[in-house]
Amino acid sequence: MSLSPRVSVPLVFLACTLACAQQPAAPKPTTAAEAPTRDTSYIDADGTARVTRVIPVPKTISPEAQKVLARQQPDQGPPEPLAERRKRTDEYTAKARVEWTKICPVQIVEDKIAGVPVRIVTPEGMPEGNHDKVLMNVHGGGFNSDSGSFAESIPIASYSKIKVVAVLYRLAPEHPFPAAVDDAVTVYKELLKTYKPNRVVIYGTSAGAILTAQVAARLKQLGLPLPAALGIFSGFGDFARNGDSIAMYGLRGLSGHLDPPPPGPRDSEYVRSTDPRDPVLSPIYSDLHGLPPTLFVTSGRDLLLSGTVNLHRAYLLAGVDARLIVYDALLHAFWYDPAMPEAIEANHLMADFFVQQVSKK
Repeated sequence: MSLSPRVSVPLVFLACTLACAQQPAAPKPTTAAEAPTRDTSYIDADGTARVTRVIPVPKTISPEAQKVLARQQPDQGPPEPLAERRKRTDEYTAKARVEWTKICPVQIVEDKIAGVPVRIVTPEGMPEGNHDKVLMNVHGGGFNSDSGSFAESIPIASYSKIKVVAVLYRLAPEHPFPAAVDDAVTVYKELLKTYKPNRVVIYGTSAGAILTAQVAARLKQLGLPLPAALGIFSGFGDFARNGDSIAMYGLRGLSGHLDPPPPGPRDSEYVRSTDPRDPVLSPIYSDLHGLPPTLFVTSGRDLLLSGTVNLHRAYLLAGVDARLIVYDALLHAFWYDPAMPEAIEANHLMADFFVQQVSKK
């Protein structure tokens, strides 16, 4: 596909009204002839923005990333049914295993820890000095599927030369909050029987990033020893309020279908009857003091950009050693894609941070 020097992208920010809810169930995708060719901007009295923007592909990113941004995706809806989503994510996860193991040799074993299914990913050439260390991954996938247990564990295990235990926690809507948190805490408690807490890291992407923050809040609530570090890679800590980026970007950034964020708590099938300000469900409302060093990673066209930076700021205000990396222009969880140089770089940065933290005296 040739890369167009300018990409026309309509971004319409609408108040959530009855009119929004009554949009056709399956509108036709916008055509090239219908796409805007100039910027427009109108701000309602309440501050709601109704805008279009024509946004070039930036030259600050790699040619591979530029091609990713240029991929066309129809903007009609509605989103796919859950069964279809799970089928697609299973196919994607299987492909991710193949692609990542081509460049990151590891051994993968399916197992259970304290009754919870896990994938144990051991890097080739793990040094003897790393046998007392472990990284615990809680994968992404919107709480209702597994899109990241391989993409998040294989490169991190390989680059850190430390074993990764990927927790295959129970999924919503069949198992809403706090089932996934409970499963992760169960695995963590079992790992503490073998590993010292200052030799353990918990991390995840997207839903897994949210779970990482939730698990940390729950561990503190239970009075359990905290891990050496956390990795919160494109997540959020507040189910009660939407940040700005969720109204601007979809999973594919500026392309694809996007609904205005609905009023009320987010991810209702995961939250169910829990108070959206519950301090474990939404750790931004919890006591964050004393949490371990935490690396936050997100990107400029990430739908969870706001959620990530807002939680990062809350960690800083609580005195946590919280570090933030924001990649220009890239999409949600871009580090899943081994074909992008930025993905390789991001995974190395994540792995290096973990190694530093579990290697402290």
